[in-house]
This record gives sequence, C-alpha cells and structure tokens, in this order.
Amino acid sequence: MKIAENYKIWFSISLAVMIAGLVMAIVSGVNLGIDFTGGTMMQIDIGKTFDLKEIKEITSKYQLDADIIYAGQNKQEVIIKTKKDLSNKDRMEIFNEFKQKFNLKDEAFRQAQQFGPSVGKEIRNKALVSIIIASIGMLMYITYRFTFKFGVSAIIALIHDVLIVLSIYAILKIPVNNPFIAAILTIVGYSINDTIVVFDRVRENVKRMKKANFFEIANQSIKQTLSRSINTSLTTLLVIGSLFVLGVESVREFSLPLLAGILTGTYSSIFIASPIWALWKTYEKKRNGYRPS
Repeated sequence: MKIAENYKIWFSISLAVMIAGLVMAIVSGVNLGIDFTGGTMMQIDIGKTFDLKEIKEITSKYQLDADIIYAGQNKQEVIIKTKKDLSNKDRMEIFNEFKQKFNLKDEAFRQAQQFGPSVGKEIRNKALVSIIIASIGMLMYITYRFTFKFGVSAIIALIHDVLIVLSIYAILKIPVNNPFIAAILTIVGYSINDTIVVFDRVRENVKRMKKANFFEIANQSIKQTLSRSINTSLTTLLVIGSLFVLGVESVREFSLPLLAGILTGTYSSIFIASPIWALWKTYEKKRNGYRPS
C-alpha cells in the first residue's frame, strides 16, 4: 500500500474540497450565525419543562430562523436568538404568544437584548490570533524536537484541517457561530498530536532505513502508526458522535465541527503531513545532490 507515493491523489482531493468551499462562499456566502451578524436575544421563563418543538411552533410564525437554547438550572427557561433586529413592539408580540400558550405572567420575560456584529468580530479576531500564536509555538516546539522541515509540514497540515472544515461548512451551509470557533481551537490541538506521532516514527526510520528514499520512509512510518491513528480517532468519534446524536442543540453545534475536524485531522496526519515532508526532502536531495540529515 503506497500512501506517501500517491500524494497527488490526496492533495487533489483536499484541493477539490477547498475549491468547492471557496466557490460556495463566493456564490452564496458563508452562513454566519447570529454571533457574527448581530440580532436580538430573548430569554423567557416557561416555568416548567418543555419541548423545543413547542417553541419552534411559535417562532416559525414570525419567520425568525432562530437559535433556540435551553437555559436555567432545570431547563425551564428558553433563550431565543435571531438575526432579525426586533423592535420592542415585535418582542412583546412574540412574548404574548408564549404568555397565552404557557399561561405566563409578565415577569416571565427575563430579558431582551439587541447586539451588533462587533462581538462576533472580536471573537473571530481573537480566535485567529490564538491560532497564529499556537501555530508559532508548535512550529518552535517541533523544530526543537525534530527539525524545521517537520515543523513546517505539521503547520501546513494544520492549516489544511482548518480550511477543510471551513469548506465543509460553506458547502453544506452550516451556521458558523461561537461553538464553531471553540471547536476549531480544539481541533488545532488534537490534529497536531497525531501528526507528531507519525513524525516521531519517521525520525526513527530515517536512521534505520538508510538506503530507502524519503517516500519509502514516510510510507513505512505511516503503516506503522496507521492502526494507532485509526483506533484513536474511532474511539474519539464514538464519544463525540454520541453527543451529536443524543445531545441538545447547543451541544450538537459544538460536536459537529469536532466530528469534521477529527476526521480531517486524521486524514491530514496520514495523507498530507508526511508526504509534504517527503516531497521537501526529495527536492532538497535533488537540488543539493546528496541526502541531508
């Protein structure tokens, strides 16, 4: 099984997904959630347990396209977030629907807020800064533990993972919100771990397989760590998949990008990171006419 040698196939698959995501983002835009577009938030105390379907029956009348989240210690409150800027009259009209359906008093209307996209922009900017700082730190660590080429290859694979998840969101029109940002930051840490495991084996095989070319070394290293990578990812996917299937809507919003990120991270550690290293080393060998350490 030649994995590293068939890098053109794996690179083409990733590139195709990224291009499709870019096209969808240009044509129809990224589906930004309320955290990035601004809108209205309403919190209502229902006073008893309820089904989200009952809430959606009311919000659908006003075409709010709202995010609906349980709140309160006993999940007897509901938070409704919509991209629409609702006036005080509109908010009271919606609350009156809840008031009649659930026999509520005026004080059951806990709060209502209007907010703009500035909060979402701040979160986005801080997330980008966090990823950049983390990437620099990882590059320094991997360069210290391995070599600079290992570090750059790992960071390229990391950027690949983020772009693939963003592309999937753009293609499927899934809302991008705060849980997505949190999940992306989690993916960054998870993805690099699997890549380092493969690179650790590559470093050992460079010393052992002195007559082999770099693609053969990368391929052998991938084979030696393949079962470990798959087993680790499967066990993680089982847990997060259970959260996605059984969890409430807010948990699903966080678990969905994690699912996509873990699959992408496993893919990149096997099919992207090591082939990039092998390509770089092979190019360097041809250019310099010898095999550098």
